[in-house]
Formats: sequence, structure tokens, C-alpha cells
Amino acid sequence: MDKNTVTGFILIVLIMAGSYFLLRPSDAQLKKEQLLQDSIKRAAILKASTPVKSDTAKKAAVVTAAADSALAKIPFGVATVGTEKFITLENKELRVKLSTKGGRVYSVELKNYQTFDKKPLILFDGDNNHFGLVFRAQDKAISTTDLYFTPSTQNLTVAEKDSGAVTMRLNYSATQYIDYVYSLKGTGFKVGLNIKPTGLDNVIANSGTLNLNWAASLHKQEKDMKQERQYSTIWYLNTDNDDSHLSGDEQKDINDKKLSWVSFKQHFFSSILIAKQGFSKSSLATSTDTSDHSDIKQMRASLSLARNVDGSAPMEFYFGPNRFKTLKAEGNDLQKNVDMGWGPLQYINRIAVLPVFNFLDKFGLNYGIIILALTIILKLVLSPLTYKSYLSMAKMRVLKPEMDEIKGKVGDDNPTLLQQEYLKLYKKAGVNPLGGCLPLLIQMPIVIAFFRFFPSLFELRGQSFLWMHDLSTYDSVISFAPIFGVDHISLMCLLMTISTLIYTYFNNQISGATGQMKYIGYITPIIFLVTLNSYPSGLNYYYFLANMLTFAQQYIIRLMVDDKKIHAQIQENKKKPEDPKKKKSGFQARMEEMMRQQQQLPAKKGK
Repeated sequence: MDKNTVTGFILIVLIMAGSYFLLRPSDAQLKKEQLLQDSIKRAAILKASTPVKSDTAKKAAVVTAAADSALAKIPFGVATVGTEKFITLENKELRVKLSTKGGRVYSVELKNYQTFDKKPLILFDGDNNHFGLVFRAQDKAISTTDLYFTPSTQNLTVAEKDSGAVTMRLNYSATQYIDYVYSLKGTGFKVGLNIKPTGLDNVIANSGTLNLNWAASLHKQEKDMKQERQYSTIWYLNTDNDDSHLSGDEQKDINDKKLSWVSFKQHFFSSILIAKQGFSKSSLATSTDTSDHSDIKQMRASLSLARNVDGSAPMEFYFGPNRFKTLKAEGNDLQKNVDMGWGPLQYINRIAVLPVFNFLDKFGLNYGIIILALTIILKLVLSPLTYKSYLSMAKMRVLKPEMDEIKGKVGDDNPTLLQQEYLKLYKKAGVNPLGGCLPLLIQMPIVIAFFRFFPSLFELRGQSFLWMHDLSTYDSVISFAPIFGVDHISLMCLLMTISTLIYTYFNNQISGATGQMKYIGYITPIIFLVTLNSYPSGLNYYYFLANMLTFAQQYIIRLMVDDKKIHAQIQENKKKPEDPKKKKSGFQARMEEMMRQQQQLPAKKGK
């Protein structure tokens, strides 16, 4: 801009600023203006109180009546208009808030529990949660989720009134309606729900069954969202008493069998819908919004519900912890909602491990002490196998000089012949080369069973021991910016890894392992460090204790086992003549057959 333009711009600004300060009204003028506005308001109020208002009100009433008449011609049309209100049912364990919009459970709070950061534990709430019937009435699609119900306590039976209950009524006409009757006893985690359609058989198409849509966005309750999402899914039980669940985010339709209940299962808490007549058709789905850091998963269920002879459809909700004994006490085999592992693992945990844990729990000990006692009991039970494994490895260690001598004579270029010579040596010495492995293999299912037991153990939630503030989640001693998805180091996992490396070192000394076998054992603990870093500190604590007790066992066994006596016994065995009647072991027979086949291969190739 040139000089004149700049000068003009500055003058305009000065004039505007001067006008603002010079022309603004005084305080007296502002007060006078306020008095004028108040007079206008009083005049409007006086006008509203004249008979003309009555005429206006009459006209408005006529318009409203006409609108209601128009809505009445639409199926459930009057229920499309309303104001959402809330009614609370409450007992010692639950605070359940019901909404007149949809007549649904709006939110559930577990009064005796808190989230990991000490906030009230609310399973779900808000408009992302839906529960309602879907049907066709007069060829129009109806979803009760969008309609307004009328709450009442006048239409309850004596038993329902005694338990604390409320009826949410969806009106079609004065004599035609749908009732949702909710009931809550003084204690417990169950909320009763009985759906009672009345006089609607000629209105609702296919009224023999009720189609129900249930959806919930479940809130984050635990410290580690990744782990909580891993253990959260839809679990269900069919009427053949077989339980199953969705794997990851998927949709599954179940039409061949009835379901007894469907569970929106979180890691340590669940919302379970139980149908006394069963769900004849079911469509289940889960999804995860990874950008959402407040809700772990979104779950949906479309269910076909059979009705009783009187037309009602009784159900129950369970809102509570995934504690095995609590679920079992509630009936309906709800304890199957707790994942104790697949196949034989669940039987090991349910029949053997859990009863011992519950027995120890009766003494009121700290759960760190209970895990220690449980580990000691397990090690004592398995000590015969441990002893047999150690003895077998000691025999192999004593035989190693003779095996090295055979290897020097045969060489490395003929592995088939070398194995044959080894087998002859084993047979003469009376040694089973797999004797050290078989006891360990027998113990493996128990070790894996504990891998499923501790992450599913509700009792560890929020329980501290030593520096571990919560045995149900990881104990981070160092936190840092995420590297390949890892943002912390668990101290107990680190101690477990170090103890496993030490155990591997001493185990190699006992077994006399060489070559690649000597170093393979060191890879597994490193894998565990990465894999188990975010697992419950209670699980890593158990593995650490198991290693420590194994050290103690091996030290005691080592005092009991004399290598010189073993060597002398082997030499005695070698002097004994071979018994032709003695049946070969399955291992020996298979190995000899394999050797024969390998020897025949070069001959066939030469032809």
C-alpha cells in the first residue's frame, strides 16, 4: 500500500474507536432502557392472563387432540412421543437404572466393586445400549427400543411387589399392551424380566415367538485394555449343556440348537441373559473399535424367544463377577462362563486345581501365600515324576563317555549306524533314552492348565502381594514409549525369565546336553519374557515359584542319587545275558524298524 492508503486506513480506525467511546450510552440511559424492557415483559404477562389466552389454549388442545388421533391410527403411534425418565432398582449388590425409552435396562452398577482406577464399576450405560422386541404390526416394522413405556407398580403380583419390581408398559390401546416386568431381590446379582404381551395376537405378526435385539458397548474396567479385549467375547450355553464362544470379532448364526443363555462376557464381569424356554434362533456378533479407549467391545445378539402357554416370556439377567463359585451358586450352569481352558485342561482346573485353591482360600491368607502353598502341593504331588526324570537324565549322563566312544568309532557320516549302536548300548545298560522326557511330558498339561487358570481367576483381581499391587494384571517396574507394542517391563516376568535361564543351565549340566540341544533351552525363556510380559503377575509369580521349588527338589534328589552307583548298576546290566523272551519296548521296536527302513533306502537307490 502507498502512503495515502495507509494514512486513510489509520484515520478510519481512529474514527471508529472514537465513535465507540463518544457515542456509547451512559449508565443512566442503560438503566432507562432496562426499565422499558421490564415494562414490555409485564405487559406481555398481563396480556397472557386475558381471556384471549383461553381461546389460544383451546385451539392448542384441539391441535393436540388431532395429532393424538392421527398417531392413534399408526400401530403404537402414541408411544412414539414422550419424555425419557429413569427408575432405579437397587439391592445390596446392584444399582439398576431403567429407562422409559425402550423400557430397557439403561445402566448397571456393581456397588461392591470398582474399576482398576477406583471409580464406580458400571458395566454399560447410555444410548449405545439397546434392548427390545422387533416385530411387524399391521405391515409396519416396529422396534420397541424407539418407543416410550409407562412405568407402574400397580400391575404387579404379590411376589413381584415383595421382591421390589416395576412394570414398564407399552400401550397399543386401553386393553392391548406389552409389559416388561422387572424384579430384583434383596440380595444377588440376578434381575428378573418377564415380557407379557396382552391382547395383541391379532396385531403382531407371528406372535408365537418374540424376536429380541440386545446390544451393549462394554466399558473398560481393567488396567490393560489389550488383555481385557482378549478375554472379552460372547459366551453361550445350549440346551445340550455344551458351552462355546465367539473367537475374536465375528458373527455367528445358531439355528440348529436352542441356547439356554447368552453372555456378554468381559474379563472379570458379565451381563448374561437367561431364557427359561430357551432361544430357538440366535445371531451373535462382536466388534472392536480400536480407536475407542473407553469401551472394550461392542456386542450384539438377535434372539428368537419362545412364549409360555399364557403368552409370557420369562427371563433373567445376571449382572456380576465371573467368580466360579458365585456363578455356580446362581444356577443354570453359569460357571461355564469362566474359561478354564480347552479339552482336558478345563477338567484339570475345575476338578483338581480349583478345589485346592478354594480350600486354601478358606484360611483367609494373602493370595500370594495361597499361590505359594498351591505350588508346593503341586510339586509334592509331582515329585515322583520329577525324581524319575532326574534319575533317567543321570543315567544318560553316566553313559555319555561310552556314547562319545561309539561316536568316535562310527563317525558322524553314518547317522543310521550310529543310532543303531546307541540303541544297542541303551538295551544292554537297561536305559530308556526317553525316560527323562516322559515325566516332563506328563506334567505339561498341568503347566498349561495353570496358564489358563490364573488369568481367569477372579479372586486375584485387586489383590496385592509384595510390590505387586494387583495379581490379576502385570506389575510394570519400567514404563517407556511403545516399542513393537510393548510399553513396559514386568518385574515378576523378568524374575521368572532369569530363574528359567538358570534352571536351563543346571538342567543341561544334569542331562549332559551338547550341541544345538544345549542352546535350544535358552530360547524358550526369552520367548516367555516377551509373551508373558503383559500377563497377570500372579501367573508369572507361580512360574517363578515353580522354578525355585524345582531347584530345591533337584538339590535334594542330587544328594540321594550317586552317579558311581548308577554307573556300577549299568555295568552289571551290561554283563547280564540278553533274555530272548523279554519283549521289546514299543520305542525300541519302532526305532529298530526305522533304522532298517533307512538302511534299505540306499540299496533301493542303487538299483
